[in-house]
This record gives sequence, structure tokens and C-alpha cells, in this order.
Amino acid sequence: MNQDTLFKIVKNCSNKITDNDLNNSSSIPFEHIYIDNFFDLNFANQILNSFPDLKSNQWEKTNDKNIEVKMRSKWSSEFDIPDHIIDAIRIMNSAPFLKALSKALHIPKLIPDPYFTGGGLNVTVSGGLLDVHIDGNYHDATGLHRRVNAILYLNPGWKEGWGGEFGLYNNNGDRLVKKIAPIHNRFMAFDTNDYSYHGLPDPLNFPIGQARRSIILYYYTKDPRPGNKTAIKEPHSALWKKKGWTDKKGNKTRNFH
Repeated sequence: MNQDTLFKIVKNCSNKITDNDLNNSSSIPFEHIYIDNFFDLNFANQILNSFPDLKSNQWEKTNDKNIEVKMRSKWSSEFDIPDHIIDAIRIMNSAPFLKALSKALHIPKLIPDPYFTGGGLNVTVSGGLLDVHIDGNYHDATGLHRRVNAILYLNPGWKEGWGGEFGLYNNNGDRLVKKIAPIHNRFMAFDTNDYSYHGLPDPLNFPIGQARRSIILYYYTKDPRPGNKTAIKEPHSALWKKKGWTDKKGNKTRNFH
């Protein structure tokens, strides 16, 4: 995709974020937005069609029973990213896009992750799940603080009975407050902090041959999370409800580099 086309898409998407309908923007239970028909449909379909086959060795499989069962890409830089998908990543990591996201979520000076630590393509098939959790807070490669998650859903034909809705929970993680369906070409982003409990803990029920697909990107700031959004100041990994709000090793905090 040429530079002029990319720039037009960046401007269009950035405007959609800053002009987002208030019905799709909320601080309850924590700050989040979602926008439908985010990209041109042909472009969204190109992105979806560029996902590697489920049997490809490009996937990293996670199978932690009742905690995290899914597949994700193994990117370490932009040179690992397939055609068309790299165009979407360039758009979502661009300066105009980040400025719009900062304004919408009231988090200034967002920085993308060129290392794609944990970010990239995500795929979950029937039976997969993601326990309620809060995200890790620290980026080892840069020393930055994780502040925003952005997700582009790519699931044409999705039906409610399939499951896989993104669940937003109250500030102690014990009550589901809202669900956001993973419909095709829907973009969402949220303020990730020590009280933004989220997940999809019910096993998916997608038909055979179907899978829940998304692109997930994380954004960071030099400054740490504000005090009212911080329960643990030290670096920590994702903390899971079914692990008693510890990480997969049973720890509240972790060593960092």
C-alpha cells in the first residue's frame, strides 16, 4: 500500500477515534472505546485473509487449563509481519493514531512497542478461553509502563452463541459489567491498569473451522500509571482470578531486566 493511501487511512481512523460517539465511549467500569467499521471493509478483509493458517508454525500456542488457551503470533519485529497486516500495524502505531488514542483515553504521550512483546495476532478456537485478569505493567525491553490495549476484531459472521465477547469487570474482578462482541472490523481500546479486570473466561463455542481472530497492540508511557490506578508499584505480570490474583507462577511481582 502506498504512502498516500496509508496516510488517508490514518487520518480517517484517527478522526473516528476523536469523533467517537459517546455511546461507544465510557469510563464504566474503566475507560474504554469501541468503533465499528473501523477500516474500509476491503482492507479489513485483506488483513483477515493474511492471517497464517492455523496449522502454521508461526503460532505460539498457550494451553494453561482454565487460565489461558489460545494462539498468538511470534513477532519480534515488524519484519516478521505478513503483507497487509503490516499496513494495519503501521497505521495503528503511527503518530496521528497515537495522538487520537491519547486524547480519547486521556493518557498523554503514548508510545508503541517495536518489540511486539505479547502483541500481534491472536486466535482462539472452540474451547479456548482467557481467565479474568489484569495485565502486566512493565516493559522489560524499554523500562516503559503499559497503559493501553488496542484490539481489532476480525470475525465475519460472528453470532452471539459462539461466545468470545470481551468482558469488562468491576474494580475487584468479581462481577461482569459489560460485554463487547468481537464482530468483524470492530476496533476497541482501553486503559489497562491494576483495576481494569477483563477476560473471556467462558470457553468459546465457535463452529468447527471457525476461530476468534484479532490483532492486539499495547501502548506505553514513560511515566508510571497514576496512583489511583496502581495497586502494585513493582513490576508484575498478568495476575489471574483463578490463581488468586497472582501470575501463573503464583507470584504477585516479578524480577525484571
